[in-house]
Amino acid sequence: MPELTINSDYMRRIIEKMRAIMGREGSVMPDLGGNASDDERPLTLQEGPGDMLAQELVEEITALDVDHKHELVALMWVGRGDFGPQEWQEALELAEDRHTGSTARYLLSHPRVADQIANGLEELGFSHILQDGLY
Repeated sequence: MPELTINSDYMRRIIEKMRAIMGREGSVMPDLGGNASDDERPLTLQEGPGDMLAQELVEEITALDVDHKHELVALMWVGRGDFGPQEWQEALELAEDRHTGSTARYLLSHPRVADQIANGLEELGFSHILQDGLY
């Protein structure tokens, strides 16, 4: 089983916050027109003006050390099926190689990020981290 350096309690909290943000309903992605690839978009589909939870989560992810950021990205990739559990080290290395911008923005641009990270934890044999009613 691979080794994770992110604290279990912290992992549960971050997944819970991601779910709170990503699970909001009633918000609609604005049609900005023009070229979608260069239009400014909200961090998440559900982000609204003055969204303190989203801002708090971005700050928390930004404050993580680089190895923890790579673990979160690799966990998301494993959880969505891009890598298998036996390819964990390869996923970590690719996360390191591709790390060029904001990890928080990258992670939160994926609507199912919380579930994908949770699935990645399960795939790697860390389902005990997800206890306490989070998954």
